[in-house]
Amino acid sequence: MWSWDYTFMILPEILSALKITVSATFVAFAVALVVGLILTLARRSNFKPLSLFAQGFVEFVRNTPLLVQLYFIFYVLPEHGLSLSPFVAGVIGLGLHYSTYLSEVYRGGIESIPPGQWEAAKALNFSPLDTWRKIILPQSIPPVIPVLGNYLITMFKETPVLSAITLVEIMQTAKMLGSHSFRYLEAFTIVGVMFLILSYSSSLMVRRLEVRLNLKSA
Repeated sequence: MWSWDYTFMILPEILSALKITVSATFVAFAVALVVGLILTLARRSNFKPLSLFAQGFVEFVRNTPLLVQLYFIFYVLPEHGLSLSPFVAGVIGLGLHYSTYLSEVYRGGIESIPPGQWEAAKALNFSPLDTWRKIILPQSIPPVIPVLGNYLITMFKETPVLSAITLVEIMQTAKMLGSHSFRYLEAFTIVGVMFLILSYSSSLMVRRLEVRLNLKSA
């Protein structure tokens, strides 16, 4: 049976763990944004080895399980002298994994730019850096912001997998509370409700942002 007394007793601990979950999500998302853009630019590079490496990295990461990648970062790298905390290993693993998906989002935005924009930049004698910085990226990134927001929500819902490398996030906290008291109903229900509220409210914000961007571009 549901116990409200027990619910209120464990709620502060779960809320504390929620901070770790949210922090891991945003830090990993920042990693994914930066690395994803780098991968996109590398794949478009005229330097063939760099382009092939970026493409191979994307295919490898996208076609191997996130859990295997996390295990490799957290358990294998220390054997070669690189030890990382569960939080750092988790955000690197999650960020690198989703950077390969965000690189495809960036690529779609860049390929939507009309060829005339590239030709105009060349006619104005813009350097490659200025072309990207002043013309291409400012036009290609805003339309894909809603898609990036959806990936942020997906990453938030993926954070429980980080418990596999001993990060004590919200799901791991719920499991630990349940194992101590042999009461799992309240802990896992609270976690489920928190994920639902945060994910659903975030999705509503992404939809509103998408509508505003569509109105601006209309």
